[in-house]
Amino acid sequence: MSEQHNITKIEIVTRPNKFEDLKKALKEVGITGMTVSKVLGCGMQKGNTEYYRGVPYEMNLLPKVKVEIVVSKVLVKKIIDTAKQVLNTGNIGDGKILIYDINNVIRIRTGEEGINALQENKEK
Repeated sequence: MSEQHNITKIEIVTRPNKFEDLKKALKEVGITGMTVSKVLGCGMQKGNTEYYRGVPYEMNLLPKVKVEIVVSKVLVKKIIDTAKQVLNTGNIGDGKILIYDINNVIRIRTGEEGINALQENKEK
């Protein structure tokens, strides 16, 4: 494993209609890469009641967007503060931010490890 640096993964799960605002704000603080997934989930919202042919049924899983970011040099607190500011509506369902420590990152194409695998190598 290469030189030891703090590498952190941040997962942000939020409403789909807030994604474009979040993406724009993250770009402004220097985030150039992310993985985005459409997911289903529920928490305190507990879903909502939908109607199908006039019959009510419980919709337990709501559509959400999960944004995954792995960073080493950009300040984690800055990303978290930005996400909180952009996503907070004060209502249930605003989402969650999860933070993980990462042991190592390996770029498959080149074999680079650690922060070198996260950075764009412009010399090639």
